[in-house]
Amino acid sequence: MSIWKKKPLHLLLAEATESEKGLKRTLTAWSLVALGIGAIIGAGLFVRTATAAAQNAGPSVTIGFIVAAIGCALAGLCYAELSSSIPISGSAYTYTYATMGELLAWIIGWDLILEYAVGAATVGIAWSEYLNNLLVNVVHTSPIPYSLSHSPFQTSALGEHGMINLPAFFIVAIISLLLIKGTQESAFVNGLIVITKVAIVILIIGFGWHFINPANHTPYIPADSTYTDDQGIGHHFGGIMGILGAAGTVFFAFIGFDAVSTAAQETKNPKRDMPIGILGSLAVCTVLYILFAHVLTGVATVEDFRTGGKEASVAFAINKYMIGYEWLAQFVTIAILAGFSSVILVMLLGQSRVFYAMGKDGLLPKAFGDLHSKYKTPYKANLVILVIVGAFAAFIPGDIVGDMTSIGTLFAFILVCISVIVLRKTEPDLKREFKTPFVPLVPILGIIVCLAMIFGLGWTNWLRLLGWLALGLIVYFAYSKKNSKLNNPNKDIQK
Repeated sequence: MSIWKKKPLHLLLAEATESEKGLKRTLTAWSLVALGIGAIIGAGLFVRTATAAAQNAGPSVTIGFIVAAIGCALAGLCYAELSSSIPISGSAYTYTYATMGELLAWIIGWDLILEYAVGAATVGIAWSEYLNNLLVNVVHTSPIPYSLSHSPFQTSALGEHGMINLPAFFIVAIISLLLIKGTQESAFVNGLIVITKVAIVILIIGFGWHFINPANHTPYIPADSTYTDDQGIGHHFGGIMGILGAAGTVFFAFIGFDAVSTAAQETKNPKRDMPIGILGSLAVCTVLYILFAHVLTGVATVEDFRTGGKEASVAFAINKYMIGYEWLAQFVTIAILAGFSSVILVMLLGQSRVFYAMGKDGLLPKAFGDLHSKYKTPYKANLVILVIVGAFAAFIPGDIVGDMTSIGTLFAFILVCISVIVLRKTEPDLKREFKTPFVPLVPILGIIVCLAMIFGLGWTNWLRLLGWLALGLIVYFAYSKKNSKLNNPNKDIQK
């Protein structure tokens, strides 16, 4: 048994043609673009923008968005080639299995758990914050008690201690059950939400532009200094390191376009539609992000983001500075709640498809690869994810899981870029409907930009990633290696 054994490409392509027993092919190019936008525009835009401005870069958070977008575009080109050539569930996990062997495939699969599961938990926590904002400012009633809407690691300014974040757990559970019902139904709901929240983002940009205070953009790149947050963690603020730190933080805002690739096996024409879905959603969101960040940092001050705004900074900025547009803050709060729901939907969709692929390969228990007899969805994987993600959302603070998601995704992007280079060498005759331009230059640049953003996230996040990967290696050698179908072809792991 070799931990470096690769999954033959002919096996992967054979799986892609097994439509009767496998996942239903119901998604179109529009569905994929909507899934991408649904995942990308959410907590990253409405929450992480203010966080990056407060902790890292001030108004130059827009430059951080540009750096993050460049890294995503380079990785996105690589994703587009791989997902159109190997239209299988599993995303980066599957591509790594075909190019670099089982151990690295396991590592990236374990890493994707960090990206999707923890990402969904982060958005669930933000959903909880905005639900309280809705109850207080729109419905004009009492918020959910602090103890029932915050993690045990959080304490309010009044000395209240959190116990469990029930709203965050609730939204994760509801979305998980919707995904079990079916991918097509989930995509339809997501499409309606996407139309709503894109319209809201455009309204904020359009109305907010007239309330930009030039003083808030001066200096555009703050002087190099250090900022210590509420938890006592120091951050580089201003200068090049501040911009890189902001890029790593707002990179969370771009997580989602890669989740599109996990739905390749459920796409009607993946060879044409996957590149459109991945690159199209990325292009739309990048333009909106830069404009939105410019407006938000022009309307409100960095101090607002550090004190008054926090997780609900967008609504806070509108209420405080955009006099006469208080109705927009209320509309924004409602739309954001719906928007966060679509982000959670796509994250949980991506996670369940990675679990499905790993269960089929024997690296996780067979139950993860089981499909519902009626709905043809990996329902057991969805139920396990409900418990895992629900626990994260209920008991862990949002800023910690947010940065863990960013570093996990950047690591996945690096391996995807490497996979393109390797596959070009090992499978030169593979039919590629979409080709990444200027290989190996584009993948190498993607690796460099992603490494720079990982560097900007700081050593505490490096340690969290290393700890997570170390735990993954224990699971691999204790269970997955012994049960791998590829490494144990004569072992009947169906029993």
